[in-house]
Amino acid sequence: MWYQWTKTEMRALFNIYYPIEIDASQTSEQKLPLMVEWWTKVHDLLIQQKIQRDMLAQAVRESAVILREDYEVFFDRLAELQVPLLIFSAGVGDILEEVVRQSQVFHPNVHVISNYMDFDANGVLQAFRGQLIHTFNKREGALLHAAHIPELQDRPNVLLLGDSLGDLSMADGVAQPHLLLTIGFLNDQVEERKELYMEAFDIVLVKDETMEVPNAVLKFITSGSDAK
Repeated sequence: MWYQWTKTEMRALFNIYYPIEIDASQTSEQKLPLMVEWWTKVHDLLIQQKIQRDMLAQAVRESAVILREDYEVFFDRLAELQVPLLIFSAGVGDILEEVVRQSQVFHPNVHVISNYMDFDANGVLQAFRGQLIHTFNKREGALLHAAHIPELQDRPNVLLLGDSLGDLSMADGVAQPHLLLTIGFLNDQVEERKELYMEAFDIVLVKDETMEVPNAVLKFITSGSDAK
């Protein structure tokens, strides 16, 4: 199927551009045009495959994609408290939604802000909708979409999880933030980037593939409160 051989070409692009994305010696401004170039090439590659909308669910089922360990505790707790959960991704929103759905945690409070496919009348991918979202322009996505999510109104407190320095701007869609706690997942080039992450995030987790710390933080800040 399309995703079996397209994966090889996408891996080749990843090997070229991901080292640039995490290069601590380059500024975001230097990386920006290359990130646009990367994701534009990925989207063009996907469009060339003439992907059918009804094939996405099967592709996700047959993939090795998994969410972090104990993800369901995090998702379920926020849903129980009716706290909005916004997921920003430079990937493909249609696929990410399917991953969350098949993980059985696509609750009504979940909102995905990402790059979405545009299908023709026959259900074949023909383009991507709207402005390209990549690692270093999530602020624009936050400002654009947050205003259209009524649940965010009168919620000034934010728990932000990210694995990139560019993720720190995801809370900019909150009109009047009161408290902001940031947790950074540092996965690669630990020694080279550790100082930058320690300066930028409140909490830094090194090569941690679980939701143990975020779940503990969430439990603490929501105990006996209205979760706002």
